[in-house]
Amino acid sequence: MIKCNVTVCGIISRDASMRTNKDGKAFLTFPLKVTVPGTGGQNMNIEVDVRKDGSQEETAGYRNGSHVEVKGTMYLKRRSEKLYFNLFANEVCNASADDADGIKGELVFRGKVGQNIEEKKDKKEHPYTVFSAFSAEKVENGFEYQWVRFFCFGYEREEWLQSGVKVDAKGEMNLSAHNGKINLSCKVEELTQHVSDSSNHNQ
Repeated sequence: MIKCNVTVCGIISRDASMRTNKDGKAFLTFPLKVTVPGTGGQNMNIEVDVRKDGSQEETAGYRNGSHVEVKGTMYLKRRSEKLYFNLFANEVCNASADDADGIKGELVFRGKVGQNIEEKKDKKEHPYTVFSAFSAEKVENGFEYQWVRFFCFGYEREEWLQSGVKVDAKGEMNLSAHNGKINLSCKVEELTQHVSDSSNHNQ
């Protein structure tokens, strides 16, 4: 599970329209083009699918080319090499010329730790831990996996933090582009071992 409480700034790339969900409830939607910073200055544009409760009359307020800031909850969905960004908006407002494009906010994660866990020290000899973990989503033909790189600054590695352990993590999210792909990382503020309700032991 990956859920992001975010503020997204970008440009509407198509006029808003109305759609209906599985329960028959109408909502308005529009795509938002957002620039993600890349290594070596090779930035990458992504498309965020914005959905918001609203009426047909409100769609006129969200036009192609408008520079807007959207606050809400974003979910990530991976399908093979493609990563989709679905943002359920609580608030949409016009962005100022000074507002830089981008996505910022808090990432909430549940998943399993990968094999490599690195214990490091910064220039001031303060300990920190770096590891990757994945969140799995069941699809028709198996599972899709989204990896996140975690940086735990200011404290030493917990003994329970081992490969294969399921964790709950929360912290500042960061998106970056490299070789045409989006990388997701998190500066951890909270990290705990996740123990399933059905399990008495999870070591």
